[in-house]
Amino acid sequence: MDGITARACSAGLLASFLSMSGCSVLDGVTNAIAPTPRATPGQVGNVTGFLGGVVADEPQAALTGRAILSAGGNAADAATAMGLMLSVTLPSRAGLGSSGGCLAYAPDTAGPGGGAAEALLFPAIAPLRPGNADRPASPPMLARGLFALQAKYGVRPFETLISPAEQAARFGLPVSRALVADLAVVAGPLGVDPAARAVFFKDGHPLAEGDTLVQPDLGSTFSQLRTGGVGDLYQGQLARRLEDAMPSAGGGLTVGDLRAALPRFVTPITLEGPQSDTVAFLPLPLDGGLATAGAFQVLVQDRGSPDPGVLARAQARALGLATAARRGTVDPAAALAAAAPAPAVGPLPASTSFAALDRDGNAVVCAVSMGNLFGTGRVARGTGVLLAASPIKVPQPLLSAALAFNSNLHAFHAMSAGSGQEGAPVAAAFGLLAGLGGRLPASPPEPGRANVIACTRYLPDTNGSCGWSTDPRGYGIAVGSN
Repeated sequence: MDGITARACSAGLLASFLSMSGCSVLDGVTNAIAPTPRATPGQVGNVTGFLGGVVADEPQAALTGRAILSAGGNAADAATAMGLMLSVTLPSRAGLGSSGGCLAYAPDTAGPGGGAAEALLFPAIAPLRPGNADRPASPPMLARGLFALQAKYGVRPFETLISPAEQAARFGLPVSRALVADLAVVAGPLGVDPAARAVFFKDGHPLAEGDTLVQPDLGSTFSQLRTGGVGDLYQGQLARRLEDAMPSAGGGLTVGDLRAALPRFVTPITLEGPQSDTVAFLPLPLDGGLATAGAFQVLVQDRGSPDPGVLARAQARALGLATAARRGTVDPAAALAAAAPAPAVGPLPASTSFAALDRDGNAVVCAVSMGNLFGTGRVARGTGVLLAASPIKVPQPLLSAALAFNSNLHAFHAMSAGSGQEGAPVAAAFGLLAGLGGRLPASPPEPGRANVIACTRYLPDTNGSCGWSTDPRGYGIAVGSN
């Protein structure tokens, strides 16, 4: 983790997987956001003591989420700020052009969701009339998705959550190891686009770790979103600028495509979990949720055994269910009650995940993707927006997230999200069961990576039982305050 040392997790927390990776506060990092005495709401230090925790695959995004919790924001506010910051610091997987889904939970039965988990979907959408576009793009879904999440579940003004990403894009941040790893994979094709080359290359070479990533056009777009509202990207001046940039970007998007790109709240897939919990998964059309639910079924049945064969069966069931979903319409309940077909899922694109938990037990976990590393590989000129690949051009990722809560206790228990192409569903299921106290090997199988937050004695109840973890094989951090 870039030389940062993590302190130990809460005693006994997630004794297998989570104890191997960084949980709780990070030495040498939290000094940058140390509490300010008598800080007012909106200032870091407004909340002291137990804040909750955040986790992301890129360090600066996680630190931004923690700062929001410290300033009095809740889990939805923190997740929104993290997602927006990721569009600056990890645009290869979470740019403004990305699509995805989130699970949100508020324990208050009088609050949003009525005391149950709810899913927010903002999936990739194909252009209505791409014409002769050589690299069809999906409408940018992240801003509208996060705005919907925060409008329903958040408490802070949305424009204050845009500001960290705006400042980071405008003035620059050091390039993280996570972004460098992705650049190394696709630097050749990415460098063909002049607008992308101007952002991600220096002196003819891809940016290296520690170089400054400056994105002035993206900063201006964030400024317009902050002052003019998110709707401007979908039916205002920004929407027209995106449409005007399509001939050079080859994306084929129109203002009509952007106007029609709407997120929606829906009921998640649910299963009964251990300890009378309800476990929620992302619903269709994000078939990674169905795949995660199938993997979780297998792992729960054999939760007392760390046998690698269990993980292989979980992987086969997950990919089999994804195969069924991609062959046609399926009923999730019926699919989870039946045998899955043989897996037939080809190469899949990369994704990333992030999660936030606040002191009151509000929780959000999200998985997003550009449909390909760096999406179409082209930046819409004058906007700084890296365009995501259209689903008519590339297979969709298995966006995988799960959240466990207890309706009787009105309390959060655990949540997990996975990445790693075909390994994402098993990683998410693995991480969730680890958070629920299951005996498992140290890490989910390759290429899966898991981000986990869990409270072994529920929240709100015993905040000392809470911990957070990012996969030790990745480049993210998990940070909070106990």
